[in-house]
Amino acid sequence: MNEPLTINADHESAVLAFWRKGHLSSGTIVNYLHWVRRFRTYCDKRKLLDTECLTAAGVRRFTRAYKGPRLSGRRSARNSCNLANNALHAWACALTAMGVLLPPWRDKKVPALSPLVKAYCDYRRTHNGVSERTLVRDVDTARGFLGHLRDGTKPIARATLTDVDAFVRKLATRVCKRTVADTCSSLRAFLRFMQMTGRLPADLASGLIAPRYRPDERPPRTLPWREVQQILHSISRSEAPGKRDYAIVLLLATYGLGAAEVLAIRLQDLDWRAGVMRVRRPKTNMPIELPLLPAVSKALTAYLRWERPPARSVDSLFLRKNMPYEPITSAAIRYRIRHYARLAGIPAKVIGAHAFRHSHASRQIDSGANVKVVSDILGHRSSSSTSVYVRVALKRLRGVALPVPR
Repeated sequence: MNEPLTINADHESAVLAFWRKGHLSSGTIVNYLHWVRRFRTYCDKRKLLDTECLTAAGVRRFTRAYKGPRLSGRRSARNSCNLANNALHAWACALTAMGVLLPPWRDKKVPALSPLVKAYCDYRRTHNGVSERTLVRDVDTARGFLGHLRDGTKPIARATLTDVDAFVRKLATRVCKRTVADTCSSLRAFLRFMQMTGRLPADLASGLIAPRYRPDERPPRTLPWREVQQILHSISRSEAPGKRDYAIVLLLATYGLGAAEVLAIRLQDLDWRAGVMRVRRPKTNMPIELPLLPAVSKALTAYLRWERPPARSVDSLFLRKNMPYEPITSAAIRYRIRHYARLAGIPAKVIGAHAFRHSHASRQIDSGANVKVVSDILGHRSSSSTSVYVRVALKRLRGVALPVPR
């Protein structure tokens, strides 16, 4: 069994170097170090091991002892406690990056599944082979329907089509038609499971009618190429996270990648000698190699050399600016895109990562590229999925349009 590790002056010097590489200002480092030393003094007086107390709960105990009853409720004390929490969290992140074994900062609480929902999950995995991502939606749908029945004080064994229709109507008031259709598909699977296992006597699944939805009923939202360039020009690369955001938007616009594909890129996926970048398409789960174009290579090099945080233990390419240095999320990408669109003077309410993917596809088709080739680049299983972009390829449509009679 490993003996508890004692933090010494060498660790402190290494953490300071780590913080400087992470672009923390000198004033922030001084304040953080002040709270770290105060925390270690607190642990020494109580004969506690500081590495074991370096958790969110341990820091809360420390700040409560720091405030005491005299300062409790004061705004200055609240600000100091927030600063102490940030400082000690940054200290824990740095020690973890250096290989020091620490307890988790926060215990991840996974919501417990009821026996019924757990049996449903096992059934879907075993007999339907659904992915974990689909299973999340299935669990949410099952819980939502069971909760709807509980609100009406009705057990699942007595559910009727009236209850199903009421659940779908209520859902339709909150979400779009496509989400309602997906939820109905998931609910149908849950009702089949309930009937097959004898928990529901009636066949409600066959009576569940989902709203009709055509994926191509609305053309994809695209941006003119000049607006894509305006968004790229609006990104200031002189301050973090400008270099990161510029590289992300450039990947979206240049290769037609989706947000999930960009987030899945790892450091080892960049082959600088061969000049290629490996990307895994989530729709087909097939890896492809894309050429590292000069502009993309330059943007990625600038980000890796000058801005990417010093988190060697994390192999994801794009990380958060601040500690803890974790991979960024698709929601963060969407937020940053809308921020830069507003700076460029472009209405940003509905712009997301997929707008760049759609713009790339329609621009390729406008330039005369074969639909099958564009389909393979985008990772579509069928060319029919790509044919929707022909509807927004204005140059090609003008070329085949019939003249309007006078």
